[in-house]
Amino acid sequence: MRRADYSRSMNQSNAKNPSEPGNPRGTTALLDDVLSELRETHGEKATVSLSTLTEALRARAFGVLLLLLALPCCLPFVYILPQIVALPMLYLTVQLARGRTVLTLPEKLGQRRFGISLLAGTVARARPWLRRFEFIAGPRFASLSEGMGLRIVGALLTIPCASILVPLPLTNSVPGLGVSIAAIGLVERDGLLILLGLLVGLAWVALLAVGGPTLLYYIVETIRGML
Repeated sequence: MRRADYSRSMNQSNAKNPSEPGNPRGTTALLDDVLSELRETHGEKATVSLSTLTEALRARAFGVLLLLLALPCCLPFVYILPQIVALPMLYLTVQLARGRTVLTLPEKLGQRRFGISLLAGTVARARPWLRRFEFIAGPRFASLSEGMGLRIVGALLTIPCASILVPLPLTNSVPGLGVSIAAIGLVERDGLLILLGLLVGLAWVALLAVGGPTLLYYIVETIRGML
């Protein structure tokens, strides 16, 4: 489907039903709609696959799914879970970089499952700062949320997502925050938030790349001196 036809069809869909997750009513409202729909369909204690989440998110699948996966990575000193979600995050950003406008997942990746209660709890913990970003968010610098600009954003987001995949201290919290901010920007069509998220994620990865070896050497030498 051509981009113009895709945009027109989504606008018509949103006009028919303002409660659809594709309708830009704010990130928290969109997440609440999706979680409510999942609870009603599957139950509070159920688990859902990434493919099910993608179908529920419809038009905003890229931004919202990237946000849902990035939020757990923002928590400091949390391991294993960030590495589990980092691979799907990388897949999403690569798809953006390739210019995809409709998300389709490989069967094996789409079968990865997450607890609805876990997703709801993550959103609840993130709600206060999500609303702060939502308060200042709005459609601007549209070139970064569509076309070639979106492809460049996707390519750059692969860097902090790859950092989250590395199971070492300091590699997930700040990059996860950067990806989360950029994902809110994608949902809200806000190029300024997208730029802010990229700046946070890329700057931290650059800092780790430059200062990480020095810090590691210092830690090793300190431990040696104590022995």
